[in-house]
Amino acid sequence: MHTWIDMTIKEGLIWAREALKEACERPALEAELLLAYHLGQDRTYLLIHERESFPDVDQFQKLIQRRADHEPYEYIVGSASFYDIHLEVEKGVLIPRPETEILIDLVAEIIEKEKITRIAEIGVGSGAISIVLARKFPQLRIIATDICDTPLKVAKKNIEAFGVDKQIELRKSHLIDEVPENLELVVSNPPYIAEDFLLESNVVDYEPKEALFGGSVGDELLKQIIFDVKEKGVKYLACEMGYDQKEPLQEFVNEIGVEYIQFYKDLAQFDRGFVIKFKESEQA
Repeated sequence: MHTWIDMTIKEGLIWAREALKEACERPALEAELLLAYHLGQDRTYLLIHERESFPDVDQFQKLIQRRADHEPYEYIVGSASFYDIHLEVEKGVLIPRPETEILIDLVAEIIEKEKITRIAEIGVGSGAISIVLARKFPQLRIIATDICDTPLKVAKKNIEAFGVDKQIELRKSHLIDEVPENLELVVSNPPYIAEDFLLESNVVDYEPKEALFGGSVGDELLKQIIFDVKEKGVKYLACEMGYDQKEPLQEFVNEIGVEYIQFYKDLAQFDRGFVIKFKESEQA
């Protein structure tokens, strides 16, 4: 990569856009976002000052090179936008996706309708789901689990930053193995991708495999969650899933018996998740 000693903002954006054109869908936008991040300014500043030189050009070029190498934008800037908040993220923590907002809205409807106060989240990641739900429902108490230390560390920072640490308790646990408390609902965006599925390099090379792959078929962990939540006597379970997992999961719940399962689609009209209500007789 050619290193520039001096560069105006306009030149920097032109150079960055070209460098990113093979790495992302919106190279012009990401060039602006990364330069604004580098300068600690907003994008409007870039337009007003486009003829001016900017400092530490070499450091800006390193940021662009990281993105050109397919490192996710969110890891580079250490932050991800989700719902109505910004969350700290780092390598080792799954970047929250827009489709998970649909899951939150469905869970929020159940919490409101059933006046639910005690829930758990499996696989807390950055804390996205638990934080948004805690902010929506001040009466809610959440036990949020993860099997890995990095998500628990990052989630703790985010939970404290949004002042919901009195509502959310973090716990290191495989699924809900370490959650003996009675619960009314469990929510999860678990790993559900098959181990041999070919993911884009910006995902598979950087994001945590523990948060992506759910087994050789992909739905093994989902089935374990359904079974464990049913055995625990919880009334509701809401999960994300893979676009091709509706049929095997429908067969699985038919075998074990539930009151109902409702599947939902994402904005692209792919099957994306489900809500299960378990039979009253099986609830503790």
